Amino acid sequence: MKYVATDQAAAAIGPYSQGVVSGDMFYSSGQIPLTPAGDIAGDTIGEQTHQVFANLKAVLAEAGSSLDNVIKTTVFIKDMNDFAALNEIYASYFGDHKPARSTVEVARLPKDVKVEIEVIAKVK
Repeated sequence: MKYVATDQAAAAIGPYSQGVVSGDMFYSSGQIPLTPAGDIAGDTIGEQTHQVFANLKAVLAEAGSSLDNVIKTTVFIKDMNDFAALNEIYASYFGDHKPARSTVEVARLPKDVKVEIEVIAKVK
């Protein structure tokens, strides 16, 4: 296994890595809307979702992959009323590529953010 760490995404805020490569697969930890400096990116679901994708792109790149190679995503959302806005932004990052996905409303996320996303991807 290879642990993935990049300063282009928020550092892990606990005893875990940003992601792990095993064989030709990458497994990310859940990415929340923290900037690389450790600040929460905005108050809206839109601002926060864009930061989550910036973090995902950074850890995927460090792992030798990209959004185009994502096989499965898991989306944790604080309020399902934000689903349509999140979905529109999510679709803009994946385009015609449509990985399998689960979306779950949760009671609370780390640092009380609105969204967290994790991915599984093939490594080039």
